[in-house]
Amino acid sequence: MDWNLDDQLCFLLYSNFRKITRIYQDYLEPFDLTYTQYITLIVLFEKNHQSITDLGQRLNLDSGTLTPLLKKLESKGYVKRVRGINDERKVYIDLTEQGDILKKELQHVPINIANHYELNLEEAKMLQKLLRKTI
Repeated sequence: MDWNLDDQLCFLLYSNFRKITRIYQDYLEPFDLTYTQYITLIVLFEKNHQSITDLGQRLNLDSGTLTPLLKKLESKGYVKRVRGINDERKVYIDLTEQGDILKKELQHVPINIANHYELNLEEAKMLQKLLRKTI
């Protein structure tokens, strides 16, 4: 086997992850959001009022990462914690009014990110399909 870093799939994925998070940083900085906070909000934009457990599973984040992240989003006024009606031990996360406003303000981000890549629609869909296979 010839060792070549550029031929390593893991390196290509790692390099792309670093590049895309840098690009996102430029668009999210005006909102004082990290990439992880942004994708957490996206999950809530998809479906509001989710349990912390469900959020963690959807984002593939453990509670040690998710809890401080949610506290930051709560301190910024984007989300609130709500105790379960039938079981107060269960905690749900809801978007606040400010979080709903942010949903509209962030609509340009995915489009701007897509413009950083020279992929046509068919290539982008194929890349998504291939990446889903690796999860």
